[in-house]
Formats: sequence, structure tokens, C-alpha cells
Amino acid sequence: MIGPSSSHTAGAVRLGRVANKIMNIKSIDALRGLKLEIILSGSFARTYKGHGTDRALLAGVMGYHSYSSEIRDALEIAKSQGIDYKFIEQDIKGAHPNTARINFELGNSSGYIQGASIGGGNIRVDLVNGMRVDFTGENNTILVMHWDRPGVIADVTSLMRLKYPNANIANFKLSRKERGGEALMTIELDNRRDAADERGMAADIQGLNNVINAIVIRAI
Repeated sequence: MIGPSSSHTAGAVRLGRVANKIMNIKSIDALRGLKLEIILSGSFARTYKGHGTDRALLAGVMGYHSYSSEIRDALEIAKSQGIDYKFIEQDIKGAHPNTARINFELGNSSGYIQGASIGGGNIRVDLVNGMRVDFTGENNTILVMHWDRPGVIADVTSLMRLKYPNANIANFKLSRKERGGEALMTIELDNRRDAADERGMAADIQGLNNVINAIVIRAI
């Protein structure tokens, strides 16, 4: 890995990469015009400059890995790509000491993720666009954004059982802001699959009624 700290550097890169996946970014050039507001809480807020947490978070958002040499120059790379970013030191009540909330706006799309670096480069994602989740990025994960309608969960799990019988669900969580509104399924798979196969699964799920979007976050 690049950086002095697995928690403050490597874990921060992984948090940034989750935001990259949520935005469904295919290349760094697609980030031109991105606006970022990154809230740093706890020890992240107090040590981020010395430990390179700011560079690590930006590098992850741009799609780099914890071993990428570009982490060192992430601030400059972001500016050269037309990314507008700012870091805010603000303690988030009840949050893990190493917590970051990444607010993003790109074109007509906006949202945020909140998560923590929990040690050894490992992470825990707690919130996606205001909806409670709980995944670590250690397993391949499918996020299904959908309308809260009867039968949607059954449609998704039935499709997976019939078309992808080897996809075993290790963890499932449903979050929603209000009854009948937007909801989010978090589906963690406990077996590694071919990347193309998982993208096909997400595309099939996205084609179901009342599904807004489905994305794959491969083990990070």
C-alpha cells in the first residue's frame, strides 16, 4: 500500500472507491465537473493532512487503489481533472472515530456515502444517500435502488435463484426512507464470481419493474 497508515490511508482509499462505484464512473475523464464535499470526523479530522487521508480519499473517488502511486499526487490530479473538492472538519455524532462522509454532485446526479476505516485497511459503509446500509467491501456486493413496492424483493431474489443459481447470498439488508418511497437492497455474495457475470446480474436486476438502478461493488 501507499501511505503511512493502513487505517488513515489504505482504508480511506477504499472508502473513496465505494463512492466511485456508487457514481458508476468508468474512467477518470468522466469525473470532470465533479463537486466533492468531504466531511472528516474524529481522528480523521485531526490527522488527515499528516497521514495523507485527504489524498487517499480523493484517489479512491478517482478510482485508484491503495497501492497506486498516484495517491501521492491525488490533490494535483483532481485539480487537473476539473474536480472541485473541499474538506470539512466536523465531528459526526455517534460515528466511528475514523469516519468520512463523501458528498458528490456530478451533472444531474448527487448523493453521498458515509463510512469508517475500522483498522488494517478494512472499512464499514454505514449510509448511502441517507439510507442505512452495513457492508465492508470484503464481499462482492450488489446495491439495488428501487421503489418500495410489494414483490420487488421477491422478483430480485427469484431472478438470482433461477438465472444465477451459484450466487449465494451471505447478507441481505433493506433500507428505506419512507413507505412507498425509494429503498435500497444491499446484497452481499459469499463467493467470488466472474466480473462480467456479476455485471450481467446487475443489468438483469435493473431491468425488473420498480428497480431504479443496480450496481456491483466488487470486493475492494
